[in-house]
Amino acid sequence: MANADRFRQGAGRLCLDFLRTLRHRGTAHPVEELPDGPALAAWVAQCGPVAPATGSVVPTPIVRDAQRLREAVADLLDAARDGKEPGGEARERLNEAAARSVPVPALGERGDLRWYATDPVTGTLALVARDALDLLTSPAVQRVRECADPDCRALFLDASRPGHRRWCSMDDCGNRAKKLRRRG
Repeated sequence: MANADRFRQGAGRLCLDFLRTLRHRGTAHPVEELPDGPALAAWVAQCGPVAPATGSVVPTPIVRDAQRLREAVADLLDAARDGKEPGGEARERLNEAAARSVPVPALGERGDLRWYATDPVTGTLALVARDALDLLTSPAVQRVRECADPDCRALFLDASRPGHRRWCSMDDCGNRAKKLRRRG
C-alpha cells in the first residue's frame, strides 16, 4: 500500500483520524497501526503538518505515550457521548499532551503556507490533543458517531445536515453493507 494511503483519514477531525490507528476497536481482533517508531513517524508524515526528518528515530516511550493519548481521547469521547464526567487520568493525559509545543505556521517566500516544529511527532500529538479538547468542549461532540459496520466501529464526525450518517466511509463500509444487502 502506498505511504499516502497507509492510514485512514476522513473522520472529520484530526483526533478522530488518530483514533483510527487502532482499527476494529471494541472487536475481538483490534489491529494496532502504531506499534513502533517508524509507524508513528509515518502517521505524523501523512496526517500532521510537518513530517519528521528522514531517518529520524521515534523512541519507544514516545510511541507508548501516543498510544496512551489515543486511548485517553477514546475514553473521554465515550464519556462525553454518554453524558458522563471526564475521567481524571484520561483528562490529565490529554491536558498534558495539549500543553506541549505545536507546529507553527509561517508564510513562505512564494506566499505558501509552511509549518515548522522542533519535534514534529510530539508537536503533532499536541495538535491531536488540542483538537480533542476543542471537540470535547463543543456541541459537535454530540455528532460523533460510530460506524454501523460491526467490523469497523470507527468514530467519525457526522457533518451531514440531518445528522443520520451511518458509515465512516460510504466508499468502504457503506458500499460493503450495500453489497451484503443485495446478496442477502
